[in-house]
This record gives sequence, structure tokens and C-alpha cells, in this order.
Amino acid sequence: MQILNGQELSKQIQAEIKLEVDAMIANGQRPPHLAAILVGEDGASQTYVDNKIKSCKECGFQSTMIRKDASLSENELIDIIETLNNDANVDGFIIQLPLPKHINENKILLRISPDKDVDGFTPHSIGLMTLGLDGFKPATPFGILKMLERYKIETKGKRCIVVGRSNIVGKPIGIMLGQNNPVGNCTVTILNSHTPDIEKYTREADILIVAIGKPKMVTADMVKEGAVVIDVGITRVQDDSKKGFHLEGDVDYAHVAEKCSYITPVPGGVGPMTVTMLLFNTLQSRKNKLKALNA
Repeated sequence: MQILNGQELSKQIQAEIKLEVDAMIANGQRPPHLAAILVGEDGASQTYVDNKIKSCKECGFQSTMIRKDASLSENELIDIIETLNNDANVDGFIIQLPLPKHINENKILLRISPDKDVDGFTPHSIGLMTLGLDGFKPATPFGILKMLERYKIETKGKRCIVVGRSNIVGKPIGIMLGQNNPVGNCTVTILNSHTPDIEKYTREADILIVAIGKPKMVTADMVKEGAVVIDVGITRVQDDSKKGFHLEGDVDYAHVAEKCSYITPVPGGVGPMTVTMLLFNTLQSRKNKLKALNA
């Protein structure tokens, strides 16, 4: 069994990103600029955004954090988005989800300019990805692909089972792994919470990707010997520790790991890769602008 160490791989890729940013600055260009909007006081969301801002600094990016109270109205949030859309010095921005219940997430995401959609969530980005065209790929699925690529895990002809059908992870990773690409050509099945006898399918998986948000849902008896297991889930579980919680994935790691050829830990697996591919997309956005200026 080999651990797919997202933390270490992220450091390697971020070092590569920093080299490009340093060269950009040396040529008299400003570095990429990523903005993040955080609405409310959700602890997990604050941690995620803080990690993204920290990674920006380490890679030489400019960054802007916009924090707003949970009482922010939908129209006020739209005004902030329009300001960022029109700011030539911002290359990309993210809106940390989930948003307060009084704000329609789909309505908000539709207001993001496609050329600044570095999270890859808008219909424009998803459409390009589905057609196999160049564009911003959703950060988490992109991170999974990059992990499979860098660890030289064969995907061609493999049976891939995805547990979870979210627009952020399940659907896009299923599409991407089914495409005719070097990291692709899988036979993909996407399961959901209503799929009967889920274990019947998971036991067939050469590559099992779990993104359903239920701690330790996948147990050892549900996994094929020698499978590659990618655990996207991360849930705060309350305990008696000083923090008051610990993090658990969707896979029962302690018992599943011994059956796997490769497995991601939680934390330290897919999470860091998501942040890194967000930076990758932001760098690409900056490069796209420079290319357009020099055309």
C-alpha cells in the first residue's frame, strides 16, 4: 500500500508555480492576483480560505480577502462580484461555499465572469471541460487527475466508481476520467445516495473515488483488493479533544488501507491538491491576460 501524499505533491507543484511567478516578476509583470469572498463565520470555511491565502503568499501571488457578515444580502454580494469582474488587477476569485441559506448559490455562481472562474464552477467552465476544450477545470477533480498523473497510476481501461454526484466533484471527475486523455479512458459509473446495493459496485472498482460527505461510509468489505482509493470527504466530528473535533474522511482508512494499492489520507490527501490547482488556474488566467496583451 502506498499513500497518495497530497501535502507533499502540493509542495512540489507550488514550487513549480512559484518559479513561473518569479520569472513573471523578473520580466516586469505583476504577479497573479487571487481574491476570495467569505460570507459568515463558518469555521471550516474560514480555515479553507486562510489556507488558500497562505498558499498565495508562498507562491508569490497577490491576494485579497473579502470577509462579510452572514447578514449580507444577495444583491450586496452580487455588487461585490461585479466589482471583481471589472477589476483588471484581479485574475481570478472564489466564493467560499456554502453561503448563508438566504442566498441562492446558483444565482451567485452565474454572476462570475468566466475568465475569472478559477474554481471552475460556472456553466461556461463546466461546458468547456465536458467538451474536452481548454478552460478552467474544477479544482478538486483537477487535483485528483494531477495526483493520478504524478504518481503514474494507470487509468486506461480501468473500472472507476465514483460515490457522489455533486456538481463540484462527482459529476466532473466522472466526465474527466471517462474522456480520451492520458489520465482518462476509464469506464465510469457514478453512484448516489439512492443507489441500491452500493457495495456491489464499489467492489468492482479499480479506482474508487468517494465524495459523499458521510464519515467512514466505505468500509473494508466494500473495497476490492488492490484498488486505488481516493477519499474526497472531510467532516468535522466532535470529540473531547482541545479543539473539540477531529477530521474524518468518507473512507474507514484504518481498515481499508491494508487492502489498497494506493490511498489518500484525510487530512493531507485531496484537500491540499484542491488549493494548489486553484493557484494553477489563477496563474493560467494571468498568463491568458499577458498573451492577449502581446497578441
